Amino acid sequence: MAASTYPATPVDRGVVGRSVLRLEDPPLLTGEGRFVGDLSFPNQLHLRVARSDCAHGNIVSLDVAAALAAPGVVTVWTSRDIAGLPPIGLRGGLGTPTDVARLTPYLQPVLARARVRYIGEPVAAVFAEDPYLAEDAADLVDVRVEELPVVLAAENSPCEFAPGHGSEPDIIRKGYGDLEAAFAEAHMVVELDLAVGRHSGSPLETRGALARYDEARDVVEMYGAAKVPHATRDGLARVLGRDLASVHLHEGHVGGGFGIRGELYPEDVLVCAAALRLGRPVKWIEDRREHLMAANHSRQQRHHIRAAVDRDGRILAIDDTFFHDQGAYLRTHGTRVADMTAGLLPGPYRVPAYRVTGHVRLTNKTPAATYRAPGRYEGTFVRERLLDAIAAQLGVGPVEVRRRNLITSSEMPYQRPLDAIGDEIVYDSGDYTGLMDKALVAVGWDALQAELRQRREAGEVVGAGLAIFVEKSGLGPTDRVKISADDQGIVEVVTGGASVGQGFETVMAQIAADALGVDYHQVKVIHGHTDRIEHGVGAHASRATVLTGSATHIAANALKEKALGAAAGLMQLPVAALDLVDGRVVGRDLPGGPSMDLGEIARNTPGGLDAEGRHTTEHMNYPYGVHVAVVRVDRGTGGIEIERYLTSYDIGRAVNPMLIEGQIAGGFAQGVGGALLEEFTYDKRGEPLAVTFADYLMPTAREIMPLEMIITEDAPSPLNPLGLKGAGEAGVNGVGAALAAAIDAAVGIPGAVTRLPVTPQRLKEILNDHRLPDGQS
Repeated sequence: MAASTYPATPVDRGVVGRSVLRLEDPPLLTGEGRFVGDLSFPNQLHLRVARSDCAHGNIVSLDVAAALAAPGVVTVWTSRDIAGLPPIGLRGGLGTPTDVARLTPYLQPVLARARVRYIGEPVAAVFAEDPYLAEDAADLVDVRVEELPVVLAAENSPCEFAPGHGSEPDIIRKGYGDLEAAFAEAHMVVELDLAVGRHSGSPLETRGALARYDEARDVVEMYGAAKVPHATRDGLARVLGRDLASVHLHEGHVGGGFGIRGELYPEDVLVCAAALRLGRPVKWIEDRREHLMAANHSRQQRHHIRAAVDRDGRILAIDDTFFHDQGAYLRTHGTRVADMTAGLLPGPYRVPAYRVTGHVRLTNKTPAATYRAPGRYEGTFVRERLLDAIAAQLGVGPVEVRRRNLITSSEMPYQRPLDAIGDEIVYDSGDYTGLMDKALVAVGWDALQAELRQRREAGEVVGAGLAIFVEKSGLGPTDRVKISADDQGIVEVVTGGASVGQGFETVMAQIAADALGVDYHQVKVIHGHTDRIEHGVGAHASRATVLTGSATHIAANALKEKALGAAAGLMQLPVAALDLVDGRVVGRDLPGGPSMDLGEIARNTPGGLDAEGRHTTEHMNYPYGVHVAVVRVDRGTGGIEIERYLTSYDIGRAVNPMLIEGQIAGGFAQGVGGALLEEFTYDKRGEPLAVTFADYLMPTAREIMPLEMIITEDAPSPLNPLGLKGAGEAGVNGVGAALAAAIDAAVGIPGAVTRLPVTPQRLKEILNDHRLPDGQS
């Protein structure tokens, strides 16, 4: 169980700020959850995808005759059968029309056309009466391929992707300041070659989709939407050539998101297109092997970074060139992960001059996209390794070198002449040094260092490290909420948000209840249904609490104002004399006087009680955190044990501290996976070597020890009415960097860790290449 520290909640604070129990849990705890795998429609068909077993090659022949003749098979599609469907496009709002046109040649077709580019690429779709018959028939699809050279390293020189198009779809360039002058004047230049491995999210529930066509309404419905239902609806409508109003997506319970779920994939298009063409519902459920070889991968970047510093260790400039391994195609995110790395890499530090060049390159691997803290997990590892190297080479402690470079609270808001995914970077609020000091006090940093020195002298291989980061949240520009109260006083909040297990319904209910003056159990939150509200941001990029929560707050205040106005007429009292408390309108200075409950007001209000709220923001906001890790290394095996881990994070304002704890704890576990265990590897033919959990190693309870947490509210955001910032990436962002620093300290080799994950084999190589100081073992 996590140990937490956060400000005591004032008695008069209301339901916002309290760790109330989740509204989502009763059906999940009583076996009444409704995941897409639980849903079926009469007369439905089942989809199974035949996938390429060659990493790169021209399709010579594709024979589906045996599959068509198999029992229970209704039809089999190849790319010729869906020739009218365009490739799956970029998510709306990603890039200018020029950007979209430039990147379009690199998008993935629904089914492979003339060439396959990774093992697992869909080449044929089998539709059958039974899922097992469909799987048997898919094995009968005969694909003959003329193999082509396989590209597995993004840092290799670009080659041909297709006639007229190279394998480098984009180069991200950003920067400011006089870089050449800074390096010319530098006391010292620190250079590093760093890499982050390929891994991704592994939700408990794999992907799935169930589609049906309602001919009477001319509406195609897809169940199993997640994360961004409205964006996925928009993408589906474009691919299918239909109006938005004729495509409805429905989200049920979702067994985890983490960036990988909820994007528009080929299988989503296939079930919808088949439902339209065949006139029968079509269902597809992904198995784990498919998930590990076909769903979005993430991370995998290599950085060549250097910093110019003065004699006191203050950064004068940073120059970074990195290679982003995108895999075989661009998917819905385009090149935004590399763009976020480039824009946000400077983090919480003053960097007077900066230049970054990010090469987005295609390889013959599963396509990549976002995974929790996309671009920032990578950037934080690289930046914090750089700070540790500066400290080591100057003989300055890791805390002191950070203190000398951190942006101060007096400099807020802090504008950096950069953008990330098109949003100008302006740090809205923060006290980075203050949070670092709180974290150091919480772990007893000085005493901890003394204790670790004693243990190392006694022969143990132990050490501590820290990492500081700035996150992003609340990506705009806008979100909208509809709210109403019925004649029983039940409040309904209809949002375009989404729930992927993070407690979305509870948080929105708390915000609405707090503004209205009702019990949060009285609030029903509707989400993930594109037919109920035309716009929605979903749940990604730590947006939901900030954007949807702010819109909910505005809508609830509007409904309260409308209810008080209606009650004033019914009670013949001025509005200023009334308030809504515990679901009843009462007189402010009339204890025991007349009152009306919300349902009674709704019953007596022509047209009912309803309102809308919209929150618009020009910029993202920027929460921030400090991670401290203590590790013990087994020199004989290269094994790493995390003995202690502290996360400290400033949330701006905490709606539900317990849910923030859950977000941090889950993110931490995923960060550990990427830092120590999880990696998608390939052999020289491009064959994936980690397509089961026997080879793709997930952290277990054995690796995840009790987590210490500090949640602060020192820097509320001025960009929304509640001061909210996001928490979705708080636990994951700094894990790779903090563990790397701790491992360095433990083995006594500054800069030992240059690549994630630090597997036992890799650490053994490091130890074998360096002799430890006498007395250590």
